[in-house]
Amino acid sequence: MTAVIEAFRRHGSETLPDGAPVLLLLHGRGSSEADLAGVASALIQRVGGGSAGRVVEVVTPRAPWPGRPWGYGPGWAWYRYLGEDRPEPASLEAAMDALDAFVDSLPEMLGREVGPLVLGGFSQGGTISLAWSLTRSGRAAGAANLSGFLADVEPVQDALATAADLPVFWGHGRLDPAIPHALAEKGRKSLWQAGVGLEVHDHDGGHTITPLEVDSLSDWLSGVLTP
Repeated sequence: MTAVIEAFRRHGSETLPDGAPVLLLLHGRGSSEADLAGVASALIQRVGGGSAGRVVEVVTPRAPWPGRPWGYGPGWAWYRYLGEDRPEPASLEAAMDALDAFVDSLPEMLGREVGPLVLGGFSQGGTISLAWSLTRSGRAAGAANLSGFLADVEPVQDALATAADLPVFWGHGRLDPAIPHALAEKGRKSLWQAGVGLEVHDHDGGHTITPLEVDSLSDWLSGVLTP
């Protein structure tokens, strides 16, 4: 099973110096690389005291799997969802392999050396951001999970044993009908037990990203990217 990331968008300045950090912001199921442009813009403006385009570049890749065959509409997906906190292992692992190749190619695509790398995303994008960052030890400076879950697959669960150094932001709606808040509580408990430095932001909404959540994420991201 082979997956390839074939499209992406850049947000922010394209003239950042070598070593400037990058945030990979991954969309949710049935969406595309254009979906989180507003969140990307807000993060660029707020990280580093509003110095737009100077502190972090945001890149939004398109997920590798077409969503329609799995009933997800005309957009794209990071994995086939089996229910609760269970992605299909084969499609998840193939998508993470595709992320490996995408991250490896970032210097060539961006035309510069890449500094600290943070992965984050919404729903499926949050789930795979967390899974990739946990299983690719040391490659990510942090992971942000917005309304996703901690994947109940063997490689991710095994990686918790060595996850203590990974900073994680987890935002979630208490009324989320798609990924229930109970799954957030379950995943957070596992991360805390593993000694992960976890920052939590809950809101009273559903399966969505709120402005206050973006504010909290901006503060967390600024801290993660500060030497």
